[in-house]
Parts: sequence; C-alpha cells; structure tokens
Amino acid sequence: MKKTVLTFGLISGAVSSALMLLTLTFIDRLGFDRGAVVGYTGIVASFLVVYFGIRSYRDNVGKGAVTFARAFTVGLLIALISCVFYVATWEVIYFKLAPGFSEKYAAYAVERARASGASEQQIAATRKQMDDFKRMYNNPLFNAAVTFTEPFPVGFVVTLISAAVLRRKTT
Repeated sequence: MKKTVLTFGLISGAVSSALMLLTLTFIDRLGFDRGAVVGYTGIVASFLVVYFGIRSYRDNVGKGAVTFARAFTVGLLIALISCVFYVATWEVIYFKLAPGFSEKYAAYAVERARASGASEQQIAATRKQMDDFKRMYNNPLFNAAVTFTEPFPVGFVVTLISAAVLRRKTT
C-alpha cells in the first residue's frame, strides 16, 4: 500500500502545486473570482489521481479486489499527501513569492463590498475583518490550517466516490 500511496500522492501533489503556481501567475488577469474557479478546478483535477491510485491498488496489490474501507484508506492517504503539497506550495507563495497577496485580496474584498452598495459602516466592518484576517493569516500555522481546508473536503468527496465505485469483492 505504501508504494501506491506515495506514488499517486506525489503525482497528485505535483499536479496540485503546478496548477496553483500557474493560476497565481495569471491572477491579476483572472481576478479573484475567476481565480477561485480556476483554483478549485485545479484541485479537482489533481484529485482525479486518487481514483487511479485506488484502481492501481485494487488491480495490482489486491489482485482485482478491494473493500470499501481499504479503498477509502488508500484514497484518503493519497489525498492527504496532495494536501500537504498544496499547503507547502501556498506557504512558499504567500511568504516568499507573493508577499503582497493579502493586501491585494483585502482591497478586492473592500471594493466588492463597496460595489455591492454596502453602507460606509459595512465597508468599515469589511476593512476591519480583512485587517484581522491578514494579521492571523501572517501566522504560518494559522495560514497552513486555513489553506488545508481548501483542498481537503474536495479530496474527501473524491475519495468517497472513488472507493464506492472501485470496491470489488473477491470472486
């Protein structure tokens, strides 16, 4: 199981990291809204590897059979490795490659509130919320925890579906 999990986890993580770096390259052209759509599409694409990892485990290690629990375990471990890559890549991007990201996002959030017709009090509240978030997000542990919550639910769902589809009893 270890070889399958590591191989497919590393592939999924590399895809996730590459797509995040690619998306960040074009974030100024895309904007934050489209960037989020492209980002989550990349996350889903990277987690498609989970399906192939479970199938590989079933066919090569399980000799054509795998229980739901074992398939789920293999898929979840692959997803966790991919999430670690995602978080590590974001940490490097946030703290080294794009240090002004939080300021840009805060300005976007305030402008979005203003464009939606928010009152000055609501805009001030959004500004304060963004300032508080920036302060917390500059802590690497908080940053990593929040970043982990982006891809993990997607990986969990893909793992559940893949394990259900690929389970096969011995014949």
